[in-house]
Amino acid sequence: MFFLSYYETWMLTVCPHMQLGVDTVPVLIGPVSYLLLSKPAKGVEKTFSLLSLLPKVIPIYKEVISELKAAGASWIQFDEPTLVLDLDSQQLQAFTAAYADLESTLSGLNVLIETYFADLTPEAYKTLIGLKGVTAYGLDLVRGTQTTDLVKKDFPKGKYLFAGVVDGRNIWANDLASSLSTLQALEAVVGKDKLVVSTSCSLLHTAVDLVNETKLDDEIKSWLAFAAQKVVEVNALAKALAGQKDEAFFSSNAAAQASRKSSPRVTNAAVQKAADALKGSDHRRATNVSARLDAQQKKLNLPILPTTTIGSFPQTVELRRVRREFKANKISEDDYVKAIKEEIKKVVNLQEELDIDVLVHGEPERNDMVEYFGEQLSGFAFTVNGWVQSYGSRCVKPPIIYGDVSRPKAMTVFWSSTAQSMTKRPMKGMLTGPVTILNWSFVRNDQPSMIIV
Repeated sequence: MFFLSYYETWMLTVCPHMQLGVDTVPVLIGPVSYLLLSKPAKGVEKTFSLLSLLPKVIPIYKEVISELKAAGASWIQFDEPTLVLDLDSQQLQAFTAAYADLESTLSGLNVLIETYFADLTPEAYKTLIGLKGVTAYGLDLVRGTQTTDLVKKDFPKGKYLFAGVVDGRNIWANDLASSLSTLQALEAVVGKDKLVVSTSCSLLHTAVDLVNETKLDDEIKSWLAFAAQKVVEVNALAKALAGQKDEAFFSSNAAAQASRKSSPRVTNAAVQKAADALKGSDHRRATNVSARLDAQQKKLNLPILPTTTIGSFPQTVELRRVRREFKANKISEDDYVKAIKEEIKKVVNLQEELDIDVLVHGEPERNDMVEYFGEQLSGFAFTVNGWVQSYGSRCVKPPIIYGDVSRPKAMTVFWSSTAQSMTKRPMKGMLTGPVTILNWSFVRNDQPSMIIV
């Protein structure tokens, strides 16, 4: 038995494609971002400079680059997302030093440096376009709106610009007319043969294919673009830029954009009025912490160090089966409520046996801490197969916030009051906070996040 490193496994995947004549661009995390996004090993002083390891990392990169060249690679992409952070002069200098050291090894290759998720500062942009051995720069022009101005002011002659005008982090259809206008302006700066249409970042962050969504209504579906559709958008923009514009496709896109802007489903007058009426004082409690603690103690009479749990208990196979069958109309609502009540009773009894002071009901009725609440709010839509990677091997189906959000009816009162009726001890109510719901959803791109909140 033998074990392969991640790199060796990756090479086994990439090299056969190149040997078969498939035009493959190997992608590596850049050496400086690799270090800046790392953490010191356990026991290492917190003051240890990760960038001090650069001289040890660069020889490994040279080895990898040489193997890729030998395998037939003509392009290599280095992802350097940390360039969009607020970097000091020493950190920026590390980029300059790293690529100067790699320059001779990179000779004969087209080298693309990708940045994404935000604007580049003028200092970072100057560092980027001055890197040795680099052929092309990939920029996020969706979230990096000011970066476009930096390109227009100064772009190195003879270099490629990979213009990330199609959003890789959200699921909304691209405004093709607007993107084409941006591309045409950049083409005048960069040159027709040096401008490449691209997504703003990897499509890892969006769902795979809208074709798989059979339950979304046609209107909302026309506003969306998953990964497969974004590739089509990139292709359509590239062809339009080359004088082969698909008028029907652009016309359909324009109609969908107009529909989204004018749809009564997007704007809720009552929500708009309530939001406009908010004052600064509405974001602060009327009483101070000590007054609230006194009132709480009088009401609950808790010990000095009360015990409780976060809220959710394990979701058993049987519990998931009950929820699944209720959703599929295979069991009645009465049978579903009965099963959930039985599960809550088990959780309450267990906590009382363990002498927990403040109880929770275990949340057996909740499928996901965000999706459950989204399903009870207006302005949300849900996919059937819109899975995206959260972290590691965990995947989630983020809800889609397409309009003004409101609460048509009470969301947690029934189950919380049911649970409280089963015990004399305090029963804690659990709500997923608004910022978590926002950050774990596909949010609107037609207004700032602060307004959505």
